[in-house]
Amino acid sequence: MNPGCAAEQAAWRELRDGWRPLYGDVDKIGVAIEWHDFRIDRPFNWGRTFHPNSLEFCLNLSGHGAVGKGGGRRSDYVPGNCGYYAVADKPLAASRRAHDRHQFVTLEFSRKHLRKQLVEDEADLEPEIRRIVFGDREQNVIVPARPMTMQQRNMAANLAEPPVAKAAQLLWYQAKALELMAQFFFAPKDPEFFCMRQKRLARERVERVKEILKRDLANPPTLEMLGQEVGCSPFYLSRIFSREVGLTIPQYLRNVRMERAAELLRTGRYNVTEAATEVGYSSLSHFSKAFCETIGCCPVLYPVAKNVVLER
Repeated sequence: MNPGCAAEQAAWRELRDGWRPLYGDVDKIGVAIEWHDFRIDRPFNWGRTFHPNSLEFCLNLSGHGAVGKGGGRRSDYVPGNCGYYAVADKPLAASRRAHDRHQFVTLEFSRKHLRKQLVEDEADLEPEIRRIVFGDREQNVIVPARPMTMQQRNMAANLAEPPVAKAAQLLWYQAKALELMAQFFFAPKDPEFFCMRQKRLARERVERVKEILKRDLANPPTLEMLGQEVGCSPFYLSRIFSREVGLTIPQYLRNVRMERAAELLRTGRYNVTEAATEVGYSSLSHFSKAFCETIGCCPVLYPVAKNVVLER
């Protein structure tokens, strides 16, 4: 265990169940999503939890915190705002206020991981992000926090209890991390500047991803695996898929799963439990909710609703 990881573990141990890793590991794979929910009687040294040479996003649902010191660059985290900060080798001061109920989500990335994953997207990055990820000199950077959008609030609340089947949770967490990154990382780009060759290659990659996802609906591949198969980074793949299809990869996967489940139910040879299992759902409640939202009626009633058509 490296010193940064040890310091983080020791800091969060003070809060017992107030820290819950949800996905990943910054030191092992370069990315992590963590949920925090705690109340403390004294100011908490939040900076002890930061990883050296990393970039961290914070979605702050409740509680007051600050990154930086009063005499220099500082960003205040109040209920309902979000932001990011980059940590170099030297520590970055940060604190959480005593007696508050603190609820927030963090997404942490090692700079090394981001350099590898964003190499195809460097020209499209916001200038500050480009300097942080690809700059020659790594340094602590504090970007002012800003109010969360409704989409970001919903995302933060859902991360603790993912509304998807267990088999799809890994892909869902990865997509949510990329979705948030896209909101902060990329500068707006005129689609006319996206050349024809890139458009054709993007369409081919998207069609290939669709084929791969349909191969095994019960055990979908991770974004890393999809990126390897079509020859681009997960970050880039997620962006072009959403642009071409109008859905994220997990949203598309859910639609395909429900279409397949509907086909199975129409044959009359599968009951609801069997159809759910066949497309990767272990929870009937999650399956029924997804089926109703996608197909338009509950799965128990579907076999008699032969004329229901899935609207794309």
